[in-house]
Amino acid sequence: MLLSHFNNLYEFLAIIIAFVIALTLHEFAHAWIADRLGDPTARLLGRLTVHPKAHLDPLGTLMILFASFGWAKPVPFDPYNLKSPRRDTMLISLAGPAMNVLIAGIAALLLRLFLLVPLAASLWFLVPVFNLLVTTFSMLVIVNVNLAIFNLIPIHPLDGFKIVEGMLPERAARQWASLQSLGIIMLFIFVLPLFGSSPVLRFITPIITAITNVLLP
Repeated sequence: MLLSHFNNLYEFLAIIIAFVIALTLHEFAHAWIADRLGDPTARLLGRLTVHPKAHLDPLGTLMILFASFGWAKPVPFDPYNLKSPRRDTMLISLAGPAMNVLIAGIAALLLRLFLLVPLAASLWFLVPVFNLLVTTFSMLVIVNVNLAIFNLIPIHPLDGFKIVEGMLPERAARQWASLQSLGIIMLFIFVLPLFGSSPVLRFITPIITAITNVLLP
């Protein structure tokens, strides 16, 4: 629960900043790739922007405070505007997690460079800024790695579902697409720890931990 971090102002602010950046740029990446591939839907709806207001969902943002987990408004697109609907849909879906990986990498690099800069004792008044920046870079790595790996789970409405569909042969892809209606049910059963444990989270947590340990100094 994020509210428990009120006793650590740096961590609280850093998590908020990290989530806003991660969710906003994740959805922007979907919109940008869709527009580049010939579908203007996101652009016409004002989603081709990095302004958080265009992407953040009120409930999803509020959940960050209470569950350390949140979501943004999905970016709509029209597959009929795409030259190769299945392939391009896969690329649009892949863009979000790819953006999160990119942000995590940049944040890790900036964090390592930032920690190399010595803070003179005479500049004690910059300590709060230094602490906030270090914590924010760290949280950007953690949040973006989690968001990228989580979204690669092949269950609708997560990005991984469409990515797998785009990689399958046409007949298998049609059969795979028929599972979309079961997505929410499968999400509750296999992903969300509603009954005390989650088999999917148990599988991806070591992957997230390994990547995070490599990126963080």
